[in-house]
Amino acid sequence: MEFHHYSVLLNETIENLNIRPDGIYVDGTLGGGGHSYQILKRLGENGRLIGIDQDADAILAATERLKEYQDRVTIVRSNYCNMRQERLAEFGNKATLIRSNYANMKEELHAIGVNGVDGIVLDLGVSSFQLDTPERGFTYREPDAPLDMRMDDRNALTARDIVNTYSENDLYRIIRDYGEDKFAKNIAKHIVAARQKQEITTTGELNEIIKAAIPQKVRATGGHPSKRTYQAIRIELNHELDVLRDNLDDMIDLLNPGGRICIITFHSLEDRIVKSNFKKNENPCTCPPSFPVCVCGNKSKGTVITRKPILPSEKELEENSRSKSAKLRVFEKNDL
Repeated sequence: MEFHHYSVLLNETIENLNIRPDGIYVDGTLGGGGHSYQILKRLGENGRLIGIDQDADAILAATERLKEYQDRVTIVRSNYCNMRQERLAEFGNKATLIRSNYANMKEELHAIGVNGVDGIVLDLGVSSFQLDTPERGFTYREPDAPLDMRMDDRNALTARDIVNTYSENDLYRIIRDYGEDKFAKNIAKHIVAARQKQEITTTGELNEIIKAAIPQKVRATGGHPSKRTYQAIRIELNHELDVLRDNLDDMIDLLNPGGRICIITFHSLEDRIVKSNFKKNENPCTCPPSFPVCVCGNKSKGTVITRKPILPSEKELEENSRSKSAKLRVFEKNDL
């Protein structure tokens, strides 16, 4: 299946990066290369793009899409196993392959001699390709797909393992906290009861279990009953919130003065983390409000550019319904 992905909030992201022709930019979630392609079109001969992704299909697609800019592209291969080197021969010495994760962005960039960048883009959504490829197990719309959901196919743990081995209390916790589903307790109870009869192996089997745990009148008006549970399992499996929360400060530290980080989120849990972190880095003072001057010594790292998140336009919503929950937030590093 051909890799395809609609880059959400593309124009808004590119505009807010304030791209410098000779700058260094990192696309931390490369995907199909949509954001990267537009960045590269605006870079001059001395500009540079570094791409990071943990999905093998995304890396292959981006390699092909960005080949006309091969002298300005470094692809950082995150979580990809056994990639054929000949697919990258066209890049010659311009391509750097590093098996890593955007969680290790700071260390990996230092390893290739990059100590500061002028912009970082993160698109935290699941790609259209991942959702539309049944064997990846991300979608609840395919009844016979395997329960996988791994962003990194080197990981041993899958969604099937979580569904069949997590305790009822742990299932309840992740569905409640990561799926924000008010029926989390009943869903967890139904999953445990069902797996005692036989192992749950497909999306269709899990869908029927979740459906039985949610009242019919709620199912009739509340969207697909499996949506929140699938989100919860995917977040737990891929440590999505931990990776984001633990690495935002490092990414801001990587920015050169005047550099910007643009992050597109797709659900409230991600958005709250980004909003809170940007606010903290703009105003890190911990002194009581009654203090006339700051004595804690914490210094602001920059400015929140988006006081309110940027949302998709009506036109984009019509063309790509999956963009409806997207929010873009932007932070700019202080000039020294």
